[in-house]
Amino acid sequence: MCGRYASSRGAHELVEHFEVDEPPDEVLPPTYNVAPTDPVYAVVQREATRQLRVLRWGLVPSWARDAKGAARLINARRETVQSKPAFRAAYARRRCLLPADGYYEWQRDGDRKQPWFLSSRDGRPLAMAGLYEVWSPKGAGAGDRLWTCTVLTTEAADELGEIHDRTPLLVPRDDWGRWLDPSLEDPGEGLLVPGTPGVLDAWPVSAAVGNVRNDGPELSRPVAPGEPAGLF
Repeated sequence: MCGRYASSRGAHELVEHFEVDEPPDEVLPPTYNVAPTDPVYAVVQREATRQLRVLRWGLVPSWARDAKGAARLINARRETVQSKPAFRAAYARRRCLLPADGYYEWQRDGDRKQPWFLSSRDGRPLAMAGLYEVWSPKGAGAGDRLWTCTVLTTEAADELGEIHDRTPLLVPRDDWGRWLDPSLEDPGEGLLVPGTPGVLDAWPVSAAVGNVRNDGPELSRPVAPGEPAGLF
């Protein structure tokens, strides 16, 4: 799964890297510990315009009675995304890219869990495959709409499966346009790729990342496995 990730790049850099036509109205501060229900940047396409928007992580289906279940829908499984009611409509019309410096996974080691950080080997932002929805309470106006998103995951491959059995799906640069195109109900699962050891590097990091109140670049720096979290 993907339950935490880092997103430190500014809006200007993301607009340039993802060839965005319309920058966001809201600017987010850098964060190295994105947690469920946090605001995040997402690249979406509305008609022919590619936008960088601020969404909330944790998808709320358009038909939901309330937004309380968002924290449970931070991930969508590739294997069932086209059949699950919570994700089916979004997959057909509202796909997005979620930029990330990298993401965290926890590896079980006996009675403890060791966090790892997985990041692009070439240093470029990861384009995690995502879905988004627009939800509003009954009778609310356009200004009350809540934009939310989720990350698609799949079975982890090769050595990465030793860290965690699930991994986010990535969209290669050449396939961004097809993935984002809302006119395609099914862009084809073949364009989504799991992170692999040839694409990603992984290293153990401090257990401090487990506390959502902790933030800063030190969270993603390598440490010796089992090193104490320290005080922040």
